[in-house]
Amino acid sequence: MNLEALRHKLLSAARAHPPADHVPYAFEKRILARLNSRPAPDLGALWARALWRAAAPCVAVSLLLGAWTLFTAQDSVAGEELSQDFEQAMLAVVGASEETW
Repeated sequence: MNLEALRHKLLSAARAHPPADHVPYAFEKRILARLNSRPAPDLGALWARALWRAAAPCVAVSLLLGAWTLFTAQDSVAGEELSQDFEQAMLAVVGASEETW
């Protein structure tokens, strides 16, 4: 079908029937009521959006802290690490309780 002929027919039909000046009853009230009745915000969607936005900075911070920990572990004095000190401190009580029984 010729698109130009179709466009010409549609424009001539639109010109033959101009729009009326009549406005439906209480049209303005219905529009204003719809504008005033905004939907309640979806709290779940707001939380999800905030958490997804916070995901990238959290990954960046964890990578930076992991790299910092890796580089400081290589510089530790005589192979002493915080994890070994922590383990010894936690297990010191276990060793003392076995001796008393």
